[in-house]
Amino acid sequence: MATKKASKKSSAKSAKRPARKSGARASTARGSTPKNEAISQLTADHARVKKMFKQYDRLAKGDSGDREKQQLATMICAELTAHATAEEEIFYPAARSAIDKPDLIDEADVEHASAKDLIAQIEGSSPSDEHYDAKVKVLGEYINHHVQEEEGEMFPKVRKAKVDTVVLGEQIAQRKAQIMQKKGMA
Repeated sequence: MATKKASKKSSAKSAKRPARKSGARASTARGSTPKNEAISQLTADHARVKKMFKQYDRLAKGDSGDREKQQLATMICAELTAHATAEEEIFYPAARSAIDKPDLIDEADVEHASAKDLIAQIEGSSPSDEHYDAKVKVLGEYINHHVQEEEGEMFPKVRKAKVDTVVLGEQIAQRKAQIMQKKGMA
């Protein structure tokens, strides 16, 4: 009897539920977003890099050796380079054509340019160099600001614009993998 009640409740719920959309938008509408969906993937990248910056901050405040800091800074720079390149080549062009806020994309491009400049400085130096820790810290602050704007403004607009973020996500994942492999991080 309990089984019949459960199945009646289940069918009653599904009768009230609207028809599911097909394709990429359906996955985000149901809440079961594929792992490589563009916005989920980029958001996961943001969280991963944020953790690395916190880890670096602990190393910089402690008695960690230069080797450990250099390895982590190299990984941060590689992750950010792969992420930014994939965004610039794949995500931003799709966002630009889908949303009516070109200034959001323009600002993101400028923020990427500033981050790339710091990345180049970090990659061209070592933890024993003057201002190395400060450069990594400032890069983290730039990225934090950039992430807030992307996740708070750009991503919601892209979701609303019915962009096929699953296909974009597959392209982004592939491009990031190429870059990481080229950097010897794959």
